[in-house]
Amino acid sequence: MEIITKALFWVANSLLIPDILILLALFFRSLLLTGSFYNQYMVKRKNDRALGDKIKRLTPAGIAELKAALPARDDSLFVKYLRDLLTSPPGEAYADFLISGFENEAGKDLSLSRILTKIGPVLGLIGTLIAMSPALVGLSAGDIGGMAYHMQVVFATTVIGLVISAVGLVTLQFKQRWYAKEADSLEYVSRILTLNPSGI
Repeated sequence: MEIITKALFWVANSLLIPDILILLALFFRSLLLTGSFYNQYMVKRKNDRALGDKIKRLTPAGIAELKAALPARDDSLFVKYLRDLLTSPPGEAYADFLISGFENEAGKDLSLSRILTKIGPVLGLIGTLIAMSPALVGLSAGDIGGMAYHMQVVFATTVIGLVISAVGLVTLQFKQRWYAKEADSLEYVSRILTLNPSGI
């Protein structure tokens, strides 16, 4: 039994360094996600100002005006699919196909935020529990310095894991609302196009 428990402790302690390395990698990835999220927000604000009212008040006669208002150099997901919807031959089946493609790509973009939201606290907790064991051993042996070092690891892994999760959660909540609204806008434009099969 002692051999089994020692093997278990050895396996658990050997996971601490990989856990810390993964936490650091995810932390830097969350910083990159924060930057791309800010850029996406600024692009969305610009597009909402340029296209929001035109889509809200869109009529079959205003389709040409909406086409002309599309940003020429904007490759954001919504503008890309809206441009495709407006320049392709009108048809309900193709419009449904485009909207499904938009939702699939939006889901791929959301996957990173979902992963960070779920995996951050898990890795933080793993690091916390692994580092807690030698800290308790140091406390029982009277090694205050060793205990303090391991307690630093305990708190650091917890904090990093929660920061990663917070970034994932905030970006996920905002992006879900953005993509839901944009999918509704694409659906609305497609219905207007079916009222105007000529597309002009």
